[in-house]
Amino acid sequence: MDKKFDLEDRLVDFAASAALFCTGLPNDPIGIYYSNQLLRSGGSSALNFGEAQGTNSDRDYINKSTISSKELKESRVNLKILKNSIMATRRSVRSYLTK
Repeated sequence: MDKKFDLEDRLVDFAASAALFCTGLPNDPIGIYYSNQLLRSGGSSALNFGEAQGTNSDRDYINKSTISSKELKESRVNLKILKNSIMATRRSVRSYLTK
């Protein structure tokens, strides 16, 4: 298996997937807030990596790559929050409907 490992492509795919995921979030305060955050952090990780590839110094490359990594970590936490909040909302709606 000779699959090319291209980080830029993977980051672009993640940013696009995050954007599409956000279109399916509820149009309520939780969905709007975390959707906007995820759009920014998911897109920023790919964009900062792209900037890192065009830097003129090792120090600038490390800085841009570090920012990209931080944005990915923010996206990961955001997705965990969304998972927990959406699941909690569904449970509370279900428990309300079964009363």
